[in-house]
Amino acid sequence: MGKSEEFPELSDTNWLCDFAFAVDIFSHMNELNVKLQGKDQFAHDMYTNVRAFKSKLVLFSRQMSNKSFAHFPTLAVQKEAARNAKKYCKSLDDLHREFCRRFCDFEKIDKSLQLVSCPLSQDPESAPQELQLELIDLQSDSVSKEKFKSLKLNDFYASLNETAFPNLRRTAQKMLVLFGSTYVCEQTFSVMKINKAHHRSKEIKMNSSTLPEV
Repeated sequence: MGKSEEFPELSDTNWLCDFAFAVDIFSHMNELNVKLQGKDQFAHDMYTNVRAFKSKLVLFSRQMSNKSFAHFPTLAVQKEAARNAKKYCKSLDDLHREFCRRFCDFEKIDKSLQLVSCPLSQDPESAPQELQLELIDLQSDSVSKEKFKSLKLNDFYASLNETAFPNLRRTAQKMLVLFGSTYVCEQTFSVMKINKAHHRSKEIKMNSSTLPEV
């Protein structure tokens, strides 16, 4: 029995397109996975990677709608790629919406995360009132600037004088323990489940119906 008889899908150009799309999108997801697995990452660092991936999905969808497969090399060589582009655009848009839904909690506190992650570059006037004067003092302190460059984020805030920077320390403590890396990774990789191509439907479906609610 030849391969074409044992695996009839290999003779189906639409199935091959769906499979190629799955290969490429999983490749992009795996790249995100590697970035999220880095050590000593603050929640803001990981969410920055997630936010970047969301922007990439928007780019992918826009390019796909124009029959451009620059970032989908496996799909690009398939003969039926252009004809199926609309279907893949929808899959990418669905995936983007699911990422937005899963990480809506991060959107709400993104400014606070940015402040704690990069306090030296924050505009004191745009910060919460209780942090404004402390930010000015921090940004004017050359010793603190050097500590920020050399220490891990949690160690940096632990090194701040409790009397001089009580509110900054308190805010940082809340943000640093609010979300662990496990939470971020679980949310990311429960987002998308690609069903195996069925002999009858031969199409990829983004299945989020069985995912637990946050």
